Amino acid sequence: MKNDFILIPGLWMGAWAWEPVTRGLRALGHEVYPLTLPGLAHPNSDVSAIGLATHVQDVLALIERNDLRDVILVGHSYAGMVAGQVADRVPGRVARTVFLEGFLPHHGRSLLHAFPERQRTGELRLIAENRGRWPVPDATVVADGQDLTARQARWLVERFVAHPGRTLSEPAVLTRPLAAQRASYIVCDKEHFGGRVSADVAAMREAPGWTFHSLDTGHWPMVSAPRDLTTVLSTIAAHHFALS
Repeated sequence: MKNDFILIPGLWMGAWAWEPVTRGLRALGHEVYPLTLPGLAHPNSDVSAIGLATHVQDVLALIERNDLRDVILVGHSYAGMVAGQVADRVPGRVARTVFLEGFLPHHGRSLLHAFPERQRTGELRLIAENRGRWPVPDATVVADGQDLTARQARWLVERFVAHPGRTLSEPAVLTRPLAAQRASYIVCDKEHFGGRVSADVAAMREAPGWTFHSLDTGHWPMVSAPRDLTTVLSTIAAHHFALS
């Protein structure tokens, strides 16, 4: 069965990061829409007006523009905040939300609320010092324990764009419980010590409409394990529509 996938990249990335997965899903007959969110195409653009709501609206506009229905909406890392809110706004258009190592949106809380208060304060200061952007990490930090070669880590960092800071500090807005969504969470095992995930993610194991999957790789599976990620995404879609 052909499905429509929207692939939303995480921190510092654009549609380019999804290229191997995009090719793999299209080879299986799916329609794929990889995104570069506002403020992440060019490192020197003004991002002062770009917040989390801007990114949510950008995805909603894509869905409306292409009259998409029964979408498999994939959000990596930061983009879990975006995907979860989009599914909340148009539940009739989104068949399943896939959180790929994604931050989960919680009403009234920002991504930075996932960090301890002292770290959150430090990150806000860092954003202010970098013209409203969260700076790109060093390649060694990106590679550390994440199943990437040094070359792959450099390839990522060379293409990263410092992330619009307001998207990290702006609170999410949800109109219904996140646990009520039809969703899947993909855990990348090498990102976690002893298989531990955050408490809010672990709590969703009890949600009736959620499924959990794992990949034996790190935080950047579209680079370190694109074939395995493609297979998992296609399987999630097939299983969802088989049950619906």
